[in-house]
Amino acid sequence: MITQSVKMAVSSIFSNKLRSLLTMLGIIIGVMSLVVLVSLVNGATGSITDSINALGNNLLHVTISDDHNRPVKLSELEVFTKDGQFDLIAPAAASSATASGAYAEESAQITGTTAAYLDIQGLELESGRFLMKPDLDNHSNVAVINADLATEVLGRRDVVGENVKFNGKKFLVIGVLKEKNSSAGISSGSTLQAYIPYTSLIRLSEDISLNVTSFCISAAGDDMDTAEQQLESILLERFEQDEDAFSIFNQSSVAETMSSVTGTLSLLLGGIAGISLLVGGIGIMNIMLVSVTERTREIGIRKAVGAGRGAIMLQFLIEALIISLFGCFLGIAFSWIAIEAVNIIGSADYTLSTGIVLLSIAFSTGIGVLFGLYPANRAAKKNPIEALRYN
Repeated sequence: MITQSVKMAVSSIFSNKLRSLLTMLGIIIGVMSLVVLVSLVNGATGSITDSINALGNNLLHVTISDDHNRPVKLSELEVFTKDGQFDLIAPAAASSATASGAYAEESAQITGTTAAYLDIQGLELESGRFLMKPDLDNHSNVAVINADLATEVLGRRDVVGENVKFNGKKFLVIGVLKEKNSSAGISSGSTLQAYIPYTSLIRLSEDISLNVTSFCISAAGDDMDTAEQQLESILLERFEQDEDAFSIFNQSSVAETMSSVTGTLSLLLGGIAGISLLVGGIGIMNIMLVSVTERTREIGIRKAVGAGRGAIMLQFLIEALIISLFGCFLGIAFSWIAIEAVNIIGSADYTLSTGIVLLSIAFSTGIGVLFGLYPANRAAKKNPIEALRYN
């Protein structure tokens, strides 16, 4: 009986191709809205999350605004890592300077730090080496620069062993970072960045001293909340229980916040697309009511030859379901085309979200059943004698 009902439903749909296509249009648009928008949000979320994770989720950054006459000296930074709760620590003093080379002169951000900064921030070298302890001890004028600075100031990426000037002082380039690290660091205000020994930055900038006012520290384990509380306790003890004397930035909180925001955005966009599907469902119900009216005599004949109420109801319910699912599959196909077009135009790498495709199929199935019930029930309730008299 089900097979025969499916055949009759398909025959009815294809006998009115234009009307059926217009009926599916609401479902097609709704499915496209749901699949495309949520897939794009998921893709963007994955890209942002990867960028955040590249900076390290076990990173804490401390800024000291009032040292209460107990400044943190460069020589005593390692004290913070002795209790086993923390792994690496490095100062992170930022200053701006004019970077000049053989190719151009540009404004750049200079970060004064130590060797541990490379691992804490998850930076990767393309060539050369990073800062070492002798560079710090000897106040060496050496620099590790990012790919953007190498290209825009020195004219190319392979510049290890060449010199670059910061505010007129000559620095030897000992390393170049990979391009993906070009915006990593304390601030992303400038894409041109250089990392020099902390002691060298003291001589380059009048605002920097041996009193460390900013440093980053990596937790030894994965429990970032406990690590943050431990660090806060150490700093409170040092700065006379003054909570306003310092601030701690937890890198993992950025990923959590971003996940929460994008999750909410996905739900919001999904809800808007769901409304479009409901509108498409109303269109299906309207056209099915018209179909029931047009086929009143057919219903009367089927009942006269013995078709029961269930058979009549199943026929129209299956027809509504097929219209909804056809629209759904067309919507998914158009969604794939739209996402591929975005990838080509925007040089992106978005993909159809399997979960949201399955959700759209399930939702479209529910729409077809829900909005097909009333017309199917109305057809099944018709009196066979009155239906046969219908003109």
